[in-house]
Amino acid sequence: MSKEDYDKYALGDWHLQCGTALSNAHIAYKTIGDPKAPAIVYPTWYSGSISDNIWLIGQDKALNPNKYFIIIPALFGNGQSTSPSNTKLATAFPKISFYDNVRAQHKLVTEHLGIHHLYCVLGWSMGAGQTFQWITQYPDFTDLAVPFCGSARTSLHNQVFLEGIKSALLAAKGIPSAGSKEGGVTEDGVDKKRVWTEEERMVGLRAFGRGYAGWGFSQAFYREKLHERHYGFPDLESFMVGFWESWATSKDPENMLVMLQTWQSGDCSMQEPYNGDFEKSMSSIRAKTLVLPAKTDLYFPPEDSEYEVANMKPGVGQLEIFPTIWGHWAGGPGDSKQDLKWLDEHLSRFFEKNSTDRSRM
Repeated sequence: MSKEDYDKYALGDWHLQCGTALSNAHIAYKTIGDPKAPAIVYPTWYSGSISDNIWLIGQDKALNPNKYFIIIPALFGNGQSTSPSNTKLATAFPKISFYDNVRAQHKLVTEHLGIHHLYCVLGWSMGAGQTFQWITQYPDFTDLAVPFCGSARTSLHNQVFLEGIKSALLAAKGIPSAGSKEGGVTEDGVDKKRVWTEEERMVGLRAFGRGYAGWGFSQAFYREKLHERHYGFPDLESFMVGFWESWATSKDPENMLVMLQTWQSGDCSMQEPYNGDFEKSMSSIRAKTLVLPAKTDLYFPPEDSEYEVANMKPGVGQLEIFPTIWGHWAGGPGDSKQDLKWLDEHLSRFFEKNSTDRSRM
């Protein structure tokens, strides 16, 4: 599947939680399988294109397109859905929340695809954040949910990590961060549209990638020199350049900043009827939910997942922990074959255990 292989659904002027609107907005998506089969929503992750989700789908996997109708919606800001890189806004791109994304996905699913009940919502990283958003924003809409290597609320420690890489990127333009969940500091208080020179883009994104390198994988991953043994880089510097800088410089800086702000702001209790009561939002979940953190994930440690499940009603939440040294990368994008096998087997067992004959309304 190529990066250009997707469809778009027009949303019109899309009103946002922040009080502004995206003019002439659209959501990008891809469907795989028979529309009459039980439907699964599988959102994209931070920086990911729709095609980057395909690694978990196949006739030999739990996400079997012969059994399920799989819908992959793209995040606002990923470069396929409405993003700084594909719009001509005269001002800075507005703040986007998980709530804004999931409301758009719900409209896509119900009004465009004609589906009024889901079998499952699942996703990795920011896809997991969207999964939690789905099951708190629309508690009766899906039977099952599987957030893996992600969280229902972005922790303070995670916000700090994101502040570091955001600040490295903004520094290329001589702009300091205005703080977590905010953009850059501006002289007149107005966050104007930024235009990047090629030099600024490359300097900023290379620094961004190097900052990310200390978080994507675990200490044990580097201790075991998997950057050499698995990826084939001869030393650490070549890995920094060939893996991390290569990934970062393939992206648009403003797209990355929009998605980063969404990530930093992640908290599914920041909506009606929870009004910031996180425990209430967790107890509202009705979908059977399998939460899968990675033992060595530096973004989303198992302790946060344990608290999420502890606040769900009895019989709703289940916790299993990836026994891995791959850190956050255990949950995707399919590089660790052992972890992919572990994830796929847990998905298969979860689907089989909670199989239902409930038809779509």
